[in-house]
Formats: sequence, C-alpha cells, structure tokens
Amino acid sequence: MSSASSKRYPPELRERAVRMVAECRHEHGSEWAAIESVAAKLGIGTAQTLHSWVRRAQIDSGLRGGVSSDAAAELKRLRAENKELKRANEILKSASVFFAAELDRK
Repeated sequence: MSSASSKRYPPELRERAVRMVAECRHEHGSEWAAIESVAAKLGIGTAQTLHSWVRRAQIDSGLRGGVSSDAAAELKRLRAENKELKRANEILKSASVFFAAELDRK
C-alpha cells in the first residue's frame, strides 16, 4: 500500500471496504466485480486501490501466499539495524587502526 493512500483513507475505511468485499463476493460474478462495486459505494478513488487492500488482507490472514505486513516491517527494521551495526563496525575498525598507529609511534 502506498503512503499516499494510507494518508488519504483512514484504517477504519480500509478495513470496512475489505470486509464488504468478502461479504458481497457471492453476489457478483467475480471478486473484481465485487471490488469495483464496493469502491464505488465507498468513494474509493480507484478499484485498484481497494484491490491492493484486499490482497494485503488476504496475505496477512494467510489466505494467500506472500510476505505479511508484520514480516515486512520486521525485515525493514532488521535491515536498518544491520546497516547501522555495519556502520558502527566500520567506525570501530577505523578507530582501532588509528590507535594502533598511535601505539606504534611511542
């Protein structure tokens, strides 16, 4: 989900829209038809926006394969932490080279 759509639509609306698609799916010929109907009823800009919310909800609930939102957030956090640790390690290496050179001069 893009940051623009998360700012534009409150979480309550997104959850309601996804729930409505699941509830009215049997009334339409396809999931896409249900998505278009719900998007129009709730004033969601494009059906594709709601489609992405439905897919994300399916992944998060385990109904569809893919990386869940929680796993993606954890991976992002771990990558940032790893980057910071590598940076700190480089600083420590540089400092140890500097201090080793200082000891050699004495």
